[in-house]
Amino acid sequence: MAEAQESLVDTAPISPIRERTNTLEHALAKRPEPKELLERGILHAPPGVPAAVQQKQHELEKSMTRDALKNHLGKRPVKEELVQRNILSSSSVAPAIQAHQKELERSMLEDSLDKKLAHRPKPSEVIEKGILNPDEDPTKA
Repeated sequence: MAEAQESLVDTAPISPIRERTNTLEHALAKRPEPKELLERGILHAPPGVPAAVQQKQHELEKSMTRDALKNHLGKRPVKEELVQRNILSSSSVAPAIQAHQKELERSMLEDSLDKKLAHRPKPSEVIEKGILNPDEDPTKA
């Protein structure tokens, strides 16, 4: 019976616990320094600063950012001023097609100018009608 009790006792080494301890020690040795965590934005304050102080500091930073944004938005010019300064177009067309509208207007203006130039009298005709003097002939310049 003594042999039966001895066979019930686990004689396996306790190595899994020792391996976990070694792994923990290894992980702790490789963890980054607080300074590096601050630089990466993981920590928001150096170690030893109470959490309540960190939270108040974070709230203050957010409040300052909010105030600065409100200030900048308050100084932003109104749409009419931007239209007057030719920063925005006065068109009521959707912004996605404003570029196409501007391109079309330019094309129409070019076509109109081409038609007007095609009907323009020749310099010799203008001289014959007495509108230009012969010494003002643009072809001899």
